[in-house]
This record gives sequence, C-alpha cells and structure tokens, in this order.
Amino acid sequence: MTSSPGLPASGVHRALPVPDGLEGQRVDQAISRLFGLSRSVAAEVADAGNVQVDGRVRGKGDRLTGGSWLEVELPPPPGEPVAPRPVEGMTILHDDDDLVVVDKPVGVAAHPSPGWDGPTVIGGLAASGYRVSTSGAAERQGVVHRLDAATTGVMVVAKSERAYTVLKAAFKERTVEKGYHALVQGHPDPSRGTIDAPIDRHPKHDWRFAVVQGGRPSVTHYEVMEAFPAASLVDIRLETGRTHQIRVHFSALRHPCVGDTTYGADPTLAARLGVSRQWLHAVRLGFHHPADGRWVEFTSEYPTDLAGALAVLRAEA
Repeated sequence: MTSSPGLPASGVHRALPVPDGLEGQRVDQAISRLFGLSRSVAAEVADAGNVQVDGRVRGKGDRLTGGSWLEVELPPPPGEPVAPRPVEGMTILHDDDDLVVVDKPVGVAAHPSPGWDGPTVIGGLAASGYRVSTSGAAERQGVVHRLDAATTGVMVVAKSERAYTVLKAAFKERTVEKGYHALVQGHPDPSRGTIDAPIDRHPKHDWRFAVVQGGRPSVTHYEVMEAFPAASLVDIRLETGRTHQIRVHFSALRHPCVGDTTYGADPTLAARLGVSRQWLHAVRLGFHHPADGRWVEFTSEYPTDLAGALAVLRAEA
C-alpha cells in the first residue's frame, strides 16, 4: 500500500476505520492503543504531520470519531534502525572511553525521530565507527541532551553506560553549564537579566511552544555582548533545558532570534544578513567528567553563515 499525499513514506503505513471504542479519544491516545506505541512516540508521530483522518492531517490533541478513516505513517519498527549516514561538517571535539563531544553543523538532528529523514548525530557517529551507550530509547541511545536541527554547536553523547547515567543525572540536576550565543532582534531591556517563564505546547499550534501559565518551569539568564542598530548579540546561560527554550523566551520578550520566523522574526533582516535559519549557536558546554569528576569544558566557533551575519552588522555599525 502506498502512502497518501502528505504522509512521507519513511516508515510503516497503516490505514483503517476508527473503532467505535475509540470514539472521542485524542489522536495520540488512540494511536498509542492501536499500534502499541508509547504515548510520547504517538505524540511525535502526530506532531510530524503523519496522521490523517478522512484525508485531513490531524494534531495529537484532536478527537476521533468512530468509523472515520484513519491513516498513520508509523516509525520503523524496533530492530530495523535507520542506516547510519556520514554527516558532512560534523567534527569531533573530544573522544574517550566514556563520551564523545561533537560540533554539530546546521541541518542535523540529534537522533532519528518520526517524520525526520535527514542526517543525525547518532547516525553520523555510527557511520564513523563510534560506539555509543545502549541506554535510552532505541532511536536515541547515548543521547543525554539535544540541539534543534537548525541550532549548531557543542553536543555530548555518552559512550559508556556509566557515562549515560551520570550525564543524564547531571542535566536533570542542572549541574551542567550550557552556554549559547544568539543574535536577537532589537535591544533587550535590561541588557542583563533572567527570564523566568513557564513553557509548554502552544495552545493553538502543537508544532510550536509558548510561555503559558502552568507550563514547565523554564529559566534563561542572558547578557547583551554587542548592540547594533537592528539587533543584539546575546550571551545566554540555560538553567533549564526545555524544547525551543531560548527561541520561545526571547520571542516572548518581542526580541526573537534573527531568522527565526517560526517565533516571529522579521524575514527581511535575516535576508539582508544572509541568514536562512535562527541565529543560535551552542558555544560552550561544561560538566563533571563521569570517570573522575573533574570539570571539563568544550567550546565551538561560529559557523560561516552566523559569523558572516555578524561581520555585516559590525561593518554597518
């Protein structure tokens, strides 16, 4: 059976009428029950646009009607992992028995996920012969934190089981130093401060996040490094690590990351600066090494497109 338009043929296609017993249930709940997926994976399938009901794409929170025609593109079954692919431009900053630290280029996801058929850090490491921890979900083994596909910079992956356990705990307990640089529109006021605002799914758009009452606690510390007529270069330290946290917090301040049209950035400024994605870079990462507890820190230089945008602003200033 071939996929319907809008359902990418990257996994397993299923089509069936909605059983009467699932009348009124949320899409993610129903998919979880029908196909034996975890609730989180079922939600990811819906978030990726891989669920249609009567020919229309539906979100994870939509309710089902018994007898409707349901089509779902499921992720590859366990035991059939996506073949490893070399990742052009990904460099190794550090490698030892416990962990590997990479400098992630743009357009690379941390790990495979439903709806994503591009390169991944995990796939790139596997293609280069690196062994990673077997802890964690099958598609994200060894991954202790993630960067958006469009965000570049430092990322650590656990190779040993001990490292996975220790690093996951460190991220959870907020003992990891996560530093980013972002180019944001306008001039944050004050120029140094803390954004303490809860984040959760956008109430109207499941594919976005937003500052919402009752969301997960989210804390971002920032300081303006350079100010230009139309934008500011900001140093950021994350106390928490929510999905899209920096992008959401600065959008809420009405200073979105340059190039981040998903969260309200002006596309004309990005075009003038030659930026085709959000200007956001993971510039440093520090943590206690799992083997001996010593503090280690890794840094990354700006990639060419982000450095070029800064050069244009500095020349105009």
